[in-house]
Amino acid sequence: MPPQTDLLPPSSSAPPPVKNDDSAVPRIVPVRRTGRWAAAVAVLVLLALALNSVIRNEAFQWDVVASYFATATVLRGLWLTLWLTAVVMVLGFALGALLAVLRLSGNPVLQGVSWGYVWLFRSTPILVQLLFWFNIGALYPQIFGVSTVTLLGPVTIAVIGLTLHEAAYAAEVVRGGILSVERGQVEAAQSLGLGPWRRFRRIVLPQAMRSIVPPAGNMLIGTLKGTSIVSIIAVQDLLYSVQLVYHRTYEVIPLLLVATLWYAAVTSLLSVGQRYVERYYARGTAGAR
Repeated sequence: MPPQTDLLPPSSSAPPPVKNDDSAVPRIVPVRRTGRWAAAVAVLVLLALALNSVIRNEAFQWDVVASYFATATVLRGLWLTLWLTAVVMVLGFALGALLAVLRLSGNPVLQGVSWGYVWLFRSTPILVQLLFWFNIGALYPQIFGVSTVTLLGPVTIAVIGLTLHEAAYAAEVVRGGILSVERGQVEAAQSLGLGPWRRFRRIVLPQAMRSIVPPAGNMLIGTLKGTSIVSIIAVQDLLYSVQLVYHRTYEVIPLLLVATLWYAAVTSLLSVGQRYVERYYARGTAGAR
């Protein structure tokens, strides 16, 4: 008897063969952004024209810029500018942190003093403050038996004026950073038995720094450029140094370009440093990048 084989009978319910019909698939067409590309090309052309006019314009005297860029006079002024910036930022934030703590305290007198300080120094232009301190001898000829003219030289006046001005803004930056920390974080630390100093150092400060660093970085760059105002009281910073040169040589434009290039270079370095500090304190957050 021949062996039986299992043969599947033809079934009418079997699916029909699949046909590759590309006409049934919707075609995805990329959006043509003609306006965006045209605007980009136009901006690049304008930038190229502007750059070309700056480079080829003989009135800028780039050879003079190169000859004065690293002279001893300019470098001494640059060093004083950097020194003033560092000292003012350290002292300003130290005083600003104290003012922020007083503002957040439960003592209404301390709160009022802190608020009044911030209001006064933010309401008065920095130039007026510097001129006031420069003429402080008219009000107080002597302090502790020492002549004010001898005690307060131009550099000291610049440090005092810029620091007091900076502290008013630093106080608000620090206060905003502390207020950005959720109250529940502090309460959780209290439940663990951490003391006030450890709560501030381990819980509040690391989280507050995420909000403090960006405006503090902007303040640092602003202070660097703002130190140029001390030239009005004959402090030989970067701007005053180039002014001394072009008052003698009458080469105003190239000497101002020297100062501009130095300010731009230092500001760029500070901006890069600010980015890395922000990334450090933003670790573990969704916005860290």
